Amino acid sequence: MKKNEGSFEVNISPAKDDIDMGRMLLDKTYSGPLSGTAKGQMLSHRTQVQGSAAYVALEHFAGVLDGKKGGFSLVHKGLMDKGTQSLEINIVADSGTGELAGIKGTMDIIIKDGQHFYVLEYQID
Repeated sequence: MKKNEGSFEVNISPAKDDIDMGRMLLDKTYSGPLSGTAKGQMLSHRTQVQGSAAYVALEHFAGVLDGKKGGFSLVHKGLMDKGTQSLEINIVADSGTGELAGIKGTMDIIIKDGQHFYVLEYQID
């Protein structure tokens, strides 16, 4: 597995519909070894208990990873249980295109001082 780290900017805007959940549109710009843009959607729900919530999201990245041009999709699953957080982000199987066909792996997101950073671990079969 290769490991890359970099940063990204994200714009989140509410979607307008009658769903009783927070549905957001994602627009991301990645920098570093993973360089390009991603579009996606997120659903979230907060419970009545402080610090308990969940979110799921799908996004599709298009750009360059370590000099290879193509794209792939990511699926996010985040849970909070009374303040205890867990986050799992995986590359969707068989979603790689172009020179990124066959990509597999995971991503972690780190938020520090209001800035977003990623750690991408991947391999291309």
